Amino acid sequence: MLQLYKEFRKGDFEKAQRQGECDNILHPYILIIDEINRGNISKIFGELITLIEPSKRIGKSEELRVRLPYSQEEFGVPCNLYIIGTMNTADRSITSIDTALRRRFEFVEMMPDSNKLKNLRVYKDNKDTGIELCDMLEKINKRIEFLYDREKTIGHAFFLSGCKEGENSIALEKLKDIFQNKIIPLLQEYFYNDYALIQAVLNDNGMIIKEKQELNDLFGSQDLIKELDLEVKKMYSIASDENVWNSENTYIKIYQTSQKND
Repeated sequence: MLQLYKEFRKGDFEKAQRQGECDNILHPYILIIDEINRGNISKIFGELITLIEPSKRIGKSEELRVRLPYSQEEFGVPCNLYIIGTMNTADRSITSIDTALRRRFEFVEMMPDSNKLKNLRVYKDNKDTGIELCDMLEKINKRIEFLYDREKTIGHAFFLSGCKEGENSIALEKLKDIFQNKIIPLLQEYFYNDYALIQAVLNDNGMIIKEKQELNDLFGSQDLIKELDLEVKKMYSIASDENVWNSENTYIKIYQTSQKND
């Protein structure tokens, strides 16, 4: 891919004297900083914190420049540079955003958008399974929000990653991999391996197996059971039966709920 750039001399910025003139003669450039809150933002930006303010840009009303310590050249931020920073608010281990940075950026919340999956079909043996990924993600996220935290909802990109480029369909086999290797491990981390809650998020669809562990099968000795005051415990495990994972009904059950009238 060939990209063309128009070259400007330093004096070109000085010509942009009137408000907005700089925007008209210069093409916009975008700087994207991924996971911007993972570093010490104040130290990373330094004096740039002030220079990135809209009114302090080159060609603006309160234009401001600083002298670089090594080259001794004057430096300013052009008005055609746009800085975009991404951050994951679900990561609680990261320190909060510096107040000075908050004043200079607009914050736009980007929550999971289940509508992105509306036209995404799931097929098995070249046939449509009828699985509605949009409804599935919406139900999963509502349960996560109810049981845990709104910030921990699952993004639609999990499912889009299973599509081949240029296609709007995903194989059931790929959907199985997404649940086994991405979604369930994520839920295990969220709920600290509390499988009862994971089972609730998945609407008891069969991916999580619950069984009672009989004490006699484990210990045999009634005296030991009484001495330790042991009680029957519910045990959970991830389904190993491939028929569960390969059935479209397993996934449909996540978002379809049956209600009984009293």
